[in-house]
Amino acid sequence: MCREELAEGHLTAERRRSRALRHLRGCPNWPARIADKRSRGGYPDEAMPSHRRHAVPSGTAPLGHFEVDGASRRGGLRGAIGHLASLVTTPQVILGSAIEAAWVATHLLTYPLGHLGGRGSHRTDYRIEHLPPIQRGLLLHHLEAAGTPILLVHGLIDNRSIFTLLRRGLSRRGFGSIFAMNWSTLTTDLRRAALDLGAEVEAIVAETGYERIHIVGHSLGGLIARYYVTRLGGDERVHTLVTVGTPHGGTYAAYAVPLRVITQMRPGSAFLEELDAPVPGCRTRFITYWSDADQVVLPQRNGALRHPDLAGRNIKLHGVGHISMPIVGTVVQGISEALAQLDHEGHTTREGATPISPGRRA
Repeated sequence: MCREELAEGHLTAERRRSRALRHLRGCPNWPARIADKRSRGGYPDEAMPSHRRHAVPSGTAPLGHFEVDGASRRGGLRGAIGHLASLVTTPQVILGSAIEAAWVATHLLTYPLGHLGGRGSHRTDYRIEHLPPIQRGLLLHHLEAAGTPILLVHGLIDNRSIFTLLRRGLSRRGFGSIFAMNWSTLTTDLRRAALDLGAEVEAIVAETGYERIHIVGHSLGGLIARYYVTRLGGDERVHTLVTVGTPHGGTYAAYAVPLRVITQMRPGSAFLEELDAPVPGCRTRFITYWSDADQVVLPQRNGALRHPDLAGRNIKLHGVGHISMPIVGTVVQGISEALAQLDHEGHTTREGATPISPGRRA
């Protein structure tokens, strides 16, 4: 890639950040350090050419680029409800509904604890003799993966307690730096929430010494994280963004409540159109879990992420409810394996490891 092309890429990245930040100039106390973060813009002149950046080393599998599916943006509320109704009688959906109900009841009990518990910490002691084999193996073979911070971001009217089981699963797998933030559910603009997320990421980077982290976002938390990554230059800080039950294409359920932060999730909103704008050179890899039985994301296929500039994979779940998505074994294990096996460029580090590749698109 010639220097002229790279310079043009720098300008594009700067315009992307500036356009997003202009929405928030009037907000009091917004973190100014995010506005001028990485003010040098873009990526260094020695950045790897695009035709080599996605090359596949021997024994590895790359992340693919999301395809844009025009049909995914069509269809209405009636079709989404009809789809849910057609699934109700299937055994797996009946089981999923029971799990959803049980977890909702449990979550109501644990919800207050989400405001009392700490945000997490960075482990610096890596003694391994007392650890079970699975944790010991991650520390011995993938020390960087084990130490890379993971930040969990909850959805609307929720808190970090939604990640109780996921947090425990990641810790048992050997990850030592797991953080969970509580963003204000009184926020009236998702862009402001994205700035708050950026401030939290910078604090974690300063605390741990790691320049890049992973983020897992549930529901609306995934949209906030995506905005931070693609509109505020957060791809310089985020290696992998995992979204779970996130309405990337919007949800018709957002028409039920006329609050501004919820209207931003309506299909075709200005906020979602901004997210759909080009994101050239985005460095972050995306893993997206969505379910055909999601009661909140309507139509359900809008939970899949489709953007030609973003690299990653959509993973479809069957019969899993919106609230219980972060606790099911498939998701907990999938996230643990993916973050343990991904290298800097998004390839799997060992031959035979479960790849994150284009494969079959959900």
